[in-house]
Amino acid sequence: MTERNYDPDLRDLISLLPEVSELSTQEKVNVSRALGFALATPPPCREDVIREDRLIPGSEGDPDVAIRIYRPKATSHEPRAAVFEIHGGGFIMGNKEMMDPWCDRVAAELDAVVVSTDYRLAPEHPFPAGVEDCYAALCWTALNADQLGLDPDRLAIAGQSAGGGLAAACALLARDRSGPKICFQLLEIPELDDRLETPSMQQFTDTPLWNRPNAVWSWRHYLGPNHTGEVSPYAAPSRALDLSGLPPAYVSTMEFDPLRDEGILYALRMMQAGVPVELHAYPGTFHGSAMFPEAGPSRRNASEVLDVLKRRLAG
Repeated sequence: MTERNYDPDLRDLISLLPEVSELSTQEKVNVSRALGFALATPPPCREDVIREDRLIPGSEGDPDVAIRIYRPKATSHEPRAAVFEIHGGGFIMGNKEMMDPWCDRVAAELDAVVVSTDYRLAPEHPFPAGVEDCYAALCWTALNADQLGLDPDRLAIAGQSAGGGLAAACALLARDRSGPKICFQLLEIPELDDRLETPSMQQFTDTPLWNRPNAVWSWRHYLGPNHTGEVSPYAAPSRALDLSGLPPAYVSTMEFDPLRDEGILYALRMMQAGVPVELHAYPGTFHGSAMFPEAGPSRRNASEVLDVLKRRLAG
């Protein structure tokens, strides 16, 4: 692995990480998924948060979608702000359970309702299956605001990695389909661009957890083996020609992450289109370095995310 100036809190931990190499067969995809589940074993629910699992209708003709709802245990006499969360996993692995600690914390510390969704995964279900599942669950959340005890005018969308790309795509869909009113989009280390042409994507071929070979593999499976022609901006939001009219955004990127530049460029293009954006590039970090929550950059990132959500959900 190439020598890089990783943050001191992270440098000695990199050797503990599994190598996520390019996978091509279904058997290897299954191994990758099993590894992802093992890395994301969630802790028990916090005592101050209630979790509820539901199956809700998918888009017309699509299967039901599994969601998990997180509510503060304390009662509230007013509708709460809400966050709709989409997990990462390169479009091919992960589940809503892996976000339990994050969702618990947001619900408890921000006194918010959090809805986290599963979605169909590639390669079995290429685009548009995953994003349509996420959008159906987002619409259900907004339509059932009264039942959920949330304020539909204070509904944010959030996602990490592939989940950040799906969150950005859902924001575009909500704008273009006159869908739910989203007050804020939180896009952490988002996977946005299938073209794989940015300097960071070209440079980082051997970085921890995520690198160019993994990105090539991820997009190949997500777009599907039979994909030809133009790629939809609802698959790869960086391809959207018009970013005006989107919700205010926070975008985070990590220094040694092949996705770094596409996140920065997407944030810049939103700014140029008149969208209020907060952009933070964390030095010395890599894609997924937040899985070491005690490291200094991870603590700063987690604190900043909670702070920006608190401010944006205040109404």
